[in-house]
Amino acid sequence: MGKKILITGGTGLIGKRLTQFLLEKDYSVRYLSRSKRSIKGVEVFEWHPQEGKIDKEAFADIDGIVHLAGAGVADKRWTDSRKKEILESRTQSTTLLVSTIEALGISPEVFVGASAIGYYGIDTGEQLLDESSQAGGDFLANVTKQWEESSEEFTKKGIRAVKVRVGVVLSTESGALPKLLQPIRLGLGAPLGSGKQYLSWIHIDDIARIFLYALENDQLQGAYNGVAPNPVTNAEMTKMIASVIHRPAFLPNVPSFMLKIMLGEMASIVIDGNRVSSKKIANSGFEFKFPDLKQALEQLLD
Repeated sequence: MGKKILITGGTGLIGKRLTQFLLEKDYSVRYLSRSKRSIKGVEVFEWHPQEGKIDKEAFADIDGIVHLAGAGVADKRWTDSRKKEILESRTQSTTLLVSTIEALGISPEVFVGASAIGYYGIDTGEQLLDESSQAGGDFLANVTKQWEESSEEFTKKGIRAVKVRVGVVLSTESGALPKLLQPIRLGLGAPLGSGKQYLSWIHIDDIARIFLYALENDQLQGAYNGVAPNPVTNAEMTKMIASVIHRPAFLPNVPSFMLKIMLGEMASIVIDGNRVSSKKIANSGFEFKFPDLKQALEQLLD
């Protein structure tokens, strides 16, 4: 077997695809999970970050950690308690990983942590953002900022640390695409809000490959945007999905105020957007399999 990689959030969208890629390349994969279960090809260990509980056996001889765990941002309405859970599920879990490797006196080669393009703030218009752009000041920006700060502790310990600011992941399994598909399939496709807000998307295979690339490439360190090279507007995304599945999309835009009534503060996820650059990861040598939206959607929806 190859190197041992410990993954948190391994049963999530990115974790599952990354695991497939790792197993294909003969890596040994372990999960830290809140429930002990049997997963083919994977050793599963238990942890409960909110209680500070973790099975230390998971860390024996590990070469790298991939940290993907965190409460789903779009799963429930943002009540005060839900916001607390979204933040703490990310920061407490990272702190527990740091304190555990400290207590065990071990030093894995690499830590790759998920972050999000929400780092840049709610709605940054047409401005093309790169990794040096400043952080926003809204709820999600503050969550990602604190999430990234908690992973800085690995760097302080001399461990190579990479933060992947994940964009809108396109997959038929879960995430944004099934939600966008549903009304379009019924002939009810319409842009959301102004429709001019940018969606910085990425194909599930490419985002999983970026995490793999970050594990394997010693020159990578710090923050990288996990987005495809060609962001599109919400209206363009709606039209492209409709065209690929041969459905009409001529309805008027869904007004922002209606989305706010339906979703509350969480509506900012769909009403607002960011136009995010992928140049830094591309310049490091990473090659996208799906740089173009039409080609990505055709592969997913074929």
